[in-house]
Amino acid sequence: MRVYLPCTLPALARVATVGELGPAPLTGYAVTPALIEWYVSGDTEELEYVALTEAARDSLRMLAADRADGVEVVARRVVVAVDVPEGDVSVSADLDERARVRLAAAVPLARIAAVHVDDLSAVKDVEAAVAALPAADRGDDDARFTVDGVEANELLWYATQEIPDLVG
Repeated sequence: MRVYLPCTLPALARVATVGELGPAPLTGYAVTPALIEWYVSGDTEELEYVALTEAARDSLRMLAADRADGVEVVARRVVVAVDVPEGDVSVSADLDERARVRLAAAVPLARIAAVHVDDLSAVKDVEAAVAALPAADRGDDDARFTVDGVEANELLWYATQEIPDLVG
């Protein structure tokens, strides 16, 4: 099963160093039965894009958390696409989180299929979205517009062999 895990560049650097994405449990996004039922007209590729987009949104929250912890991080969303056995994935029962899944174990580097990262040209938009998150969470429509607007920046695809170059 393909699962999209939100990440940051510092966390991706740890993956390259230790050889796995963790620690568990990990929250990710995938094409779940609830997502399929909700998005009736979509094909698999469209549904995977929805899951990828949800993971990218969580990456914004990870960037904000890193900054709150004093971690110096470039404002680029990162999503790690992994292929794991379906039995390793538990699906959320919350209908508001149709694509959310949990992985009970760390994911070895060998299970990473690809990495999706914002281009440097998106940094300004990602910075604005991270700054707007608290107000968006409080219901501010302008802040929500800013957070949603970052999705106009498509994430770039990188092969696993390119991870050292991304984090170097």
